[in-house]
Amino acid sequence: MNEFLAPVNEMGLPAPIWFLKFFKILGFILHMCMMNIWYTGMPLSALLSVFGKGDSKRIGERLVLYMPIIIALGINFGIVPLLFIQTLYYSVYYPAGILIAWPWLSVIVLLIFAYYGVYIYTSQVKRNLITSFGKFSGWVSAICFVVIGFLFTNNFTLLVNKEEWMRIYFETNVGGAVHGLALNLNDATLFPRWLFVIGLSLMTTAVYLIIDSVFFAKKESESYRINAVKFAFNLFSIGIIWSGITGAWYIFDTMNNEVLEAIKSDNLVTLLFVVTAVSVFFPWLIILIRKKSFSNQTAILLAVLQFLVLTLNALSRQWVQDFEVAKIVDIHRETIAIQWSSMIPFLIIFILGAVILFWMVKKIVSLKSF
Repeated sequence: MNEFLAPVNEMGLPAPIWFLKFFKILGFILHMCMMNIWYTGMPLSALLSVFGKGDSKRIGERLVLYMPIIIALGINFGIVPLLFIQTLYYSVYYPAGILIAWPWLSVIVLLIFAYYGVYIYTSQVKRNLITSFGKFSGWVSAICFVVIGFLFTNNFTLLVNKEEWMRIYFETNVGGAVHGLALNLNDATLFPRWLFVIGLSLMTTAVYLIIDSVFFAKKESESYRINAVKFAFNLFSIGIIWSGITGAWYIFDTMNNEVLEAIKSDNLVTLLFVVTAVSVFFPWLIILIRKKSFSNQTAILLAVLQFLVLTLNALSRQWVQDFEVAKIVDIHRETIAIQWSSMIPFLIIFILGAVILFWMVKKIVSLKSF
């Protein structure tokens, strides 16, 4: 098995493990906030463009109005966890990536088509002149994003599945080199994990619709804002049911018994998973209680609660990943050689970027022309 692992990096890790994990998790949470919106927002918008009428059709259109900005933020946020996971878990990340090399590289091509599709569809929505080609572009984007999510799940489930490494290698190698066209389809955790993300995305998209109706939909009718909140409540409810079913499928049917026993044997870890599971009901209750009247403060509270839902899910996922990686390789074997010349500029740019992003969002919210 060890011959499949990347060799130990003789230069050592460029930062302490806690530092790498912190920014990996933080970047992943910020990425999820944006990614969830396009992941189900684009398919939902495409569906409503065909089947929606009245306010529901307008909901689909407003979902894509700011999608280019959301996607740009999500991609940039997503670079952070991807870079840190390559640094921290390089010994398992690269072997998994090589085994499914071509599908993994196709993400770049799919993202280009998805991005162009979003721009075409959004530009037509803004001009209130949606053609068949515009709707087609929206569907292309929606499909591309769903496929990208499936490929990402393939990579990160394979990353910790050493048995599947062996199977894929022996079935796909030619003269010792794999052709890189495989996928991790035999992994029992693949589909429940992929589908769980969809459920989580439905909830985040529902929260986004409410934030949009409160802060941005200033030119829309009162009827639209009321119906948008009702639509969001139904969408969030579907997301809870969806994520509950797929989460239970993943944990109780496909999760490795060692992982499940480790969760049960540690009270703090058990508490983390329980709190993560029940956390989704707090934003749901806010929407239920304030369905007819959302103030700015309540909308902000809702966004904060959903952010906590995503944070708890990221922490739970990190714990499982750490446990599964530890069965393959001990990351604490690495020497730490702190590279201050890169860490200091990174921190400065990160803080400046956060300040600028906060300022941009504040300016956008203050505009009256939405």
